[in-house]
Amino acid sequence: MIPLSVLDLSPVPEGSDVSASLANTLDLARHAERLGYRRYWLAEHHNMPGIASAATAVVIAHVAAGTSTIRVGAGGIMLPNHSPLMVAEAFGTLEALHPGRIDLGLGRAPGTDGRTAHALRRNMNADIDSFPNDVVELINYFEPEQPGQLVRAVPGAGLKVPVWILGSSLYGAQLAAMLGLPYAFASHFAPAEMERALEVYRTRFEPSRYLDKPYAMLGVNVVAAETDEEARLLFTSLQQAFVNLRTGRAGKLPPPLAGYGETLEPAARAMLAHTLSTAIVGSRETVRQGLDAFIGRTGADELMVAAQVFDHAARVRSYEILAEVAGGMPA
Repeated sequence: MIPLSVLDLSPVPEGSDVSASLANTLDLARHAERLGYRRYWLAEHHNMPGIASAATAVVIAHVAAGTSTIRVGAGGIMLPNHSPLMVAEAFGTLEALHPGRIDLGLGRAPGTDGRTAHALRRNMNADIDSFPNDVVELINYFEPEQPGQLVRAVPGAGLKVPVWILGSSLYGAQLAAMLGLPYAFASHFAPAEMERALEVYRTRFEPSRYLDKPYAMLGVNVVAAETDEEARLLFTSLQQAFVNLRTGRAGKLPPPLAGYGETLEPAARAMLAHTLSTAIVGSRETVRQGLDAFIGRTGADELMVAAQVFDHAARVRSYEILAEVAGGMPA
């Protein structure tokens, strides 16, 4: 079994609040560490009532301080929302506090709607195609300080925080290949170009001081339970959340709803079938078969597993069952 990692959006269920969600995030991270998951990543999203990880570096600090061995990182930081220097300082600080345990995944999208992006950035005239230059600038802030260097990341310089490129299209694949960086593809919600992006990344990869060969991590939704029926019921929370988001009704994570799929219009069903086509939902045997098929199809080097489950105990149990299925994950 290839390494498995956790992607946590720190979901806020209906009837709950952010404080409880952040406590649940730390609890899940501790379980993930005990179960042998390699990384625990949090994602930057804004103006979304159901996601508590907007201040991603702060939540990473919370998780890293409450664990001891698992790698903790961003999946990712949406770089257009920040200056490279400020990101370098934040993650340099995290690396100084938790040496050898911090990852930095970088994304090109804003992680929100246009109006919120404007509130984040104020100046929307920045060219999105500056992303490659911003990535290089950020990486350079982690290099040892050079004589005469006028702008430094303090903390940050010389700490060499591992940088990943995130993507849901061919753009990120090309950039990761060109820079010789590890690549994480968002197949858990945008699988359309997954296979083509992997081909581009692997065929165009240029060895670097960071990697001598391509390393691709793929996002995948996995909801595991004692039975297929129970897992499918738990999965309806994520299905509802996606439909709500796509129809302009984003809110907190809804509770499971039996028969939810039968209530949907054909267009909504088709959207879910496409968006969540890589999801693996079911009992141990169903999940085992799904994992084998997905890994065999993609040749993934690592999987980043998301599980948007309404009940925290059921979410923890889903990751426990997945770890059992994995049968002793690589360190």
